[in-house]
Amino acid sequence: MALLNSKPPLEVWAGVECTVNRVGNRYFDQLERNGHGTRLDDLDLFAQLGIHAIRYPILWERIAPDGLENANWSWADTRLERLQELGIRPIVGLVHHGSGPRHTSLIDPAFPEKLADFARAVADRYPWVTHYTPINEPLTTARFSGLYGHWYPHGHDDRTFVRALLGQIRAIALSMAAIREVNPQAQLVQTEDLAKVFSTPLLAYQATFENERRWLSFDLLCGRVSPTHPMWQYLQKCGIKEAELAEFSDNPCLPDIIGVNHYLTSDRFLDERTERYPIWTYGGNGKHQYADVEAVRVRAEGIAGHRCLLQEVWERYQLPIAVTEVHLHCTREEQLRWLYEVWQTAQELRQQVDIRAVTAWSLLGSYDWNTLLTCCVGDYESGVFDLRSPHPRPTAIAKFVRDLATGQTPSHPLLTTPGWWHRQERLLYPAYQTEQDSNEVSISSAPHPSRLAIIGATGTLGKAFARICAARGIAYHLLTRQDVNITDPASVDAMLAQLQPWAVVNAAGYVRVDDAEREPNVCMQVNAEGSAILAAACARSNVPLVTFSSDLVFDGAVSNPYTESDRVAPLNVYGRSKALAEQQVLQAHPSALVVRTSAFFGPWDDYNFVTLALRQLRQGQMFVAAEDVVISPTYVPDLVNTSLDLLIDGESGLWHLANRGAIAWAELAWLVAKKAGLNVDFIIARPLQELGFTALRPSYSVLGSDRGQLLPPLGSAIARYFDEIEQLDK
Repeated sequence: MALLNSKPPLEVWAGVECTVNRVGNRYFDQLERNGHGTRLDDLDLFAQLGIHAIRYPILWERIAPDGLENANWSWADTRLERLQELGIRPIVGLVHHGSGPRHTSLIDPAFPEKLADFARAVADRYPWVTHYTPINEPLTTARFSGLYGHWYPHGHDDRTFVRALLGQIRAIALSMAAIREVNPQAQLVQTEDLAKVFSTPLLAYQATFENERRWLSFDLLCGRVSPTHPMWQYLQKCGIKEAELAEFSDNPCLPDIIGVNHYLTSDRFLDERTERYPIWTYGGNGKHQYADVEAVRVRAEGIAGHRCLLQEVWERYQLPIAVTEVHLHCTREEQLRWLYEVWQTAQELRQQVDIRAVTAWSLLGSYDWNTLLTCCVGDYESGVFDLRSPHPRPTAIAKFVRDLATGQTPSHPLLTTPGWWHRQERLLYPAYQTEQDSNEVSISSAPHPSRLAIIGATGTLGKAFARICAARGIAYHLLTRQDVNITDPASVDAMLAQLQPWAVVNAAGYVRVDDAEREPNVCMQVNAEGSAILAAACARSNVPLVTFSSDLVFDGAVSNPYTESDRVAPLNVYGRSKALAEQQVLQAHPSALVVRTSAFFGPWDDYNFVTLALRQLRQGQMFVAAEDVVISPTYVPDLVNTSLDLLIDGESGLWHLANRGAIAWAELAWLVAKKAGLNVDFIIARPLQELGFTALRPSYSVLGSDRGQLLPPLGSAIARYFDEIEQLDK
């Protein structure tokens, strides 16, 4: 079918992760976790993106948990009215990975009629709403609730899965019928995660079954499930009568728009050679045992990708399509690469496929999807906005979405590098060439991508930046003092002219706190004068800069964590050099990013406090540490990754970055020693004044932030430190 060239531009939609799922008797509500439930002004932030439509929750469990007669519409009234005023078209969702209020469930025979009653009430109250998703991803929800047992009603069998699926599909059809009694023009935007399954030849039968099963929600709605359908016998084996299936085929409820959701880890690979994989990947079907792993981690061709998926959907249904969720839990540049790749694919396919929109998901990020919402551990994935600041902070994705929505071509030097899913390091297991051909276009690196200049090749921080940039696919130049002398303006200008970096990281500096008391001029020249020279040069060339300061700019006269707005009062030469550097850098380059941090520890150098303590204790030596100096230790990988994200986001000014937690040096030594199984009796805690330091140090220099607590808690950092050390030792 040829499409008219006069079709309207590809729209940009957005969505709020709004799952309300039930585990046992407990409900997990994303709108409570992300705070959107109490922040009306979020909608104004969303409008600034220029989006055309928003997938928006008017959820049954939240509006009418105790029945329609007790429904509270105030929240929905206010939000939908504001969306109307802002000119954003809501695509109203009624159930999002949920199972309904407590008086029903996915396998309740009356679930469809109950949801339809709620849908009718929504339509009556908001007759102007034109687009609905009564139930998000019904097949995925049925799998998680009826087959895998993750969510209520915690089924672990095919019969519960099928009953949950058919109940949802019937609920969608009845809901749309009820809505269309009020608004005959109302459109169904039906979403589903259409992941593909690949396998070895032995397990081809299982892959074929799962690849047919993935279409069931759309096939049922479209009235395609007849005795010749590949899933017919399976459904009958699960106890579904022919008359019930005939109800779907006789009364189709075709989606007006098919919403395709697809995640990088959705595609799976099945392999009976379980010895190649971790034990936690093992599964089976009663006939064969096999590992079930992410296809991107093993399949030589990579993921099936949106190109293949969108073509399959179009060929199967010939109905309009929207990509209704585009999200990646990863670093910022990878999030941008993923969104841009999907957008470009959709634009290219519009010559043959009726694709209406691409949806940025999720506007406010999401919580605890790493555990499939089975527990509340606080793992946060940022999205278009980052909620770890006092107010939702727009990330680089926000500008990216705004560019797409307003017809601008997004540009960022990091887009020229392929995402990790195209790079060799994606493979965690021996590569396997499947029989299926990949339709994905091969993406290669740009021949000469713009690079990040990292100054400080010999230091802990500079080396860490280089290591992490390599892992993140960020091209870089790692520069020694011979390559560039930041205290020499001509040297800095020459470096910028020659390399033309897209940004500069200043990881160089004078770091010997006690020696600085003996050679203050050298410390000041490197830390303050050099940083100011570099900042001025970057400002003239319009090059973003990130540089680093210290907790030692404070005097320790307080007992609460220092924030960015607190007055500096350094006690020593090193602290004074850093305080002066902050001032001069921001004067010369107001758009620079100045990161205050403290008490480095990490897995890649031999001389940080934690590594030294463990080494001495393992050797049976005593380890002496201050008992009365309280700091906020900072895990170097967290610091580097977050600094890069902020740099990509275009943030500026002072930021405090340290892992959340306040601890004395001696207590830190005790904590890591205990975790390593070492004798803590060898740790000697002493007052600071007995340790013989030359430079004065604050007794308290814990870093908090009034701009955002972006780094994880200290306990998480220490656990990952040991994990990384274990990997390095293998």
